[in-house]
Amino acid sequence: MNHNIWDPLHECLERKDLERLQLERLRSTLERVAKVPCYKDKFSESGISPGDIHSLDDMAKLPFTTKEDLRQNYPYGMFAVPMRDVVRIHSSSGTTGKPTVVGYSRKDLDDWSGLVARFMTAAGVLPDDIVHIAFGYGLFTGAFGLHYGAELIGSAVIPMSGGNTERQIMILKDYEATALVCTPSYALTLADRIEKMGHDPRTYLSLKVGLFGGEPWSEGLRREIEERLNIVATDNYGLSEIVGPGVAGECLCKKGMHIFEDHFIPEIIDPETGKVLPHGEKGELVLTNIVQEAIPLIRYRTRDITRLHYDKCDCGRTMVRMEKTMGRSDDMLIIKGVNVFPTQIEEVLFQVEGCEPHYQLIVEREGTLDTLEVQVEVNENIFFDEMRKQRAFVEMLEKRLATNIGLHAKIKLVEPSAMPRHEGKANRIIDKRNK
Repeated sequence: MNHNIWDPLHECLERKDLERLQLERLRSTLERVAKVPCYKDKFSESGISPGDIHSLDDMAKLPFTTKEDLRQNYPYGMFAVPMRDVVRIHSSSGTTGKPTVVGYSRKDLDDWSGLVARFMTAAGVLPDDIVHIAFGYGLFTGAFGLHYGAELIGSAVIPMSGGNTERQIMILKDYEATALVCTPSYALTLADRIEKMGHDPRTYLSLKVGLFGGEPWSEGLRREIEERLNIVATDNYGLSEIVGPGVAGECLCKKGMHIFEDHFIPEIIDPETGKVLPHGEKGELVLTNIVQEAIPLIRYRTRDITRLHYDKCDCGRTMVRMEKTMGRSDDMLIIKGVNVFPTQIEEVLFQVEGCEPHYQLIVEREGTLDTLEVQVEVNENIFFDEMRKQRAFVEMLEKRLATNIGLHAKIKLVEPSAMPRHEGKANRIIDKRNK
């Protein structure tokens, strides 16, 4: 197995050397952010100063940063450098409130490219590759981060952007792209469309690897993508408030995404209490950026639920690995007192022959009781089967879901190609309880 490492000096640091570097960078970052009005107030309210941090364990004394802090300081109130040192600005769409704005210094952009080059190299991308990027270019961080990382490796980049699926397929085919960058749900949309065009997606394209991010996805979805597109599918993680893509990425061992700890200090907390949890426990990921100049964030609550693994990876990298995100603490469904993430349901569905990788969750309230309906697309053999067999299939699915997630869900079978396809992030949940 190929285990190319872009930056072995940092990616393979012994933990004691890594923690020494983290503490040094953390203290330097705290001195800088203490001048940002938001942090000046937070540190004052907490009765803490940067000089009180003598070890990484002392981090628990520091206040959290939230998306709301960025919104309240919109647009530039969280910046730690003057605007003359900012050379790039990105932001969220602001669909759920004020956009969150982030800036980059020249050094930040160079660092960002290097971080992306790390996980792309770990996934097997080489200078000879042709990288097709199907994330939208614009204020969203995804496309630009991956673009410059791939160029740093020396790959040829196709800045395709999102949408127009048939044109995407034509470019993928004619330009002989070998690496695909998009959301995992869009990879399936591409496979569906190629099949409808009368081609076999396993042989129609020249792809060898897919780098997928931007939404939670299950191991079942990975298997589906790898089988239908005949590629190696890897996961990567990032969020625009911290740097964009480049916080973590999978190597070919596929045992979790390595967090680049020389840039980010990860913690796992109880999302309800904020208490730091012991190694190995599942909870909300909190990240502290210890390198970025323009907008370093301290203990940023990502709301993403995951678990960290500190044992050594076979690839040789020493940095901690995070499991695929299971969803967001604020997206988690609580139905009849049971915590449910869409990826848990997805994993069950994908283990059943006949289920297609397209589904939607409908949550409603009947009287005082919550109900969950899982609408799942099935293949023609199931959908057009006689009623007795179809009923037995539904009962089997309901039983499996009850066993795996501890909750009874009503199953509704949907005919082939009836579920909406996604060109960006997939929206799996329709929650009607508060309407």
